[in-house]
Order: sequence, then C-alpha cells, then structure tokens
Amino acid sequence: MPADPTPASDEHAADSTGAVICADGLARPPWAASDPLLRDYYDTEWGMPVRGEQALYERISLEAFQAGLSWATILRKRPAFRKAFDDFDPEAVAAYTEADVERLLADPGIVRNRLKVRATVTNARATLALRAEGGLDALVWSFRPETTPAPRTTAEVPTRSPESAALAKALRRKGFAFVGPTTMFALMEAIGMVDTHLVGSHRRGTSGIWT
Repeated sequence: MPADPTPASDEHAADSTGAVICADGLARPPWAASDPLLRDYYDTEWGMPVRGEQALYERISLEAFQAGLSWATILRKRPAFRKAFDDFDPEAVAAYTEADVERLLADPGIVRNRLKVRATVTNARATLALRAEGGLDALVWSFRPETTPAPRTTAEVPTRSPESAALAKALRRKGFAFVGPTTMFALMEAIGMVDTHLVGSHRRGTSGIWT
C-alpha cells in the first residue's frame, strides 16, 4: 500500500470491511478514495502484474524516490521522472556521468536528492549486470510468496514480509541501493506479487495471480 493513506471525504462511507464506498458505488481503500490521481492509479495499475526488465527497473527506482515522501508526490512527478531518466531505460541510465547527475539535481520536476539519484544510476548498472544471471525480472519474481494477505482493514495490511526482506537482501547483494524490506514490500504490492487489496474492494483478485 502506498505510504500516504489519503483520508476519505465526508461524502464517503466505510463499510464493515474497512473499504470505502465512493461516489461511483465502488469500494476502495481510504488512500484511493478521494484524490482522482490516486483513484485512477488504484483502479488501473496498482496490484496488476508487471514483468520485464525496464518496467521493473522503473518501479524499483520510483519506490526508492518515494522513501520518506508521499506516493502521490511521486505519481504526480512520474512524467517528469520518465523524461529526466530516459524512460528508465537501464542501458541509458547506466551510462550516466557526473554531468548527468548534476543535470538531474537541477531538474525541478523530479525529487532532487543526490543519494537517490546516484542510487538510480547504480541500480541501472546492477540491472545490466544481472542479465548474465537470468535478469532482474527472474530475480524479483523468484521471491513471490506462496500465499497472499487478505486484509479487511488498512491496519491489517503488512508493511514488510519475510519475502520482501529476502528480496531486499538479494538485491543489495547484487549491488542495488535503496531497496530495504519495506520498500520492496511496497514494490511487491504494486506489481501484483502480493494482493493487499482490502477484502471488499472492487479490485480484490483482479491481478489474476491470486484467487
């Protein structure tokens, strides 16, 4: 679940599962109930399977930039991030120089954090190195758990798991940065490796991975 739950407005009512019945009659978690951008992201992207090196590299990068910030902030800046980082093409980013780092730190459209910018370049190079071992996609998805949570309220949604801790450790061992267990659990939620849609949400089970 994104780290910044968005409170529902007074026109919404929570049902017994903890989901929020929105004006369109659909049940969503509180963080996706009010902000149109977050609602669209929840309805169309969050929790759906994501495969492929470039797509996963982008999501790992954005999750790293989100650390300590709201997901809404990152989502609003995502078009600027994509423009600044060559659509998160790992080959392009891996070739960045110090001049590129300074260019990025001067870009008001993104999060200008030197450690996170450098980590994104480092992670691009680590992504390329993984190709000799099966690739980023194979590594990430090898940590899919055997079961998924079934939270009824947001309080029941985990923030980390044994699998996210193991994934974080494996990625760090391969040279990745800003990939802690909590960040990796958020990644696993976002790409459908676990289904933490609230029981009662209209999106529960829509990934096709968990039934």
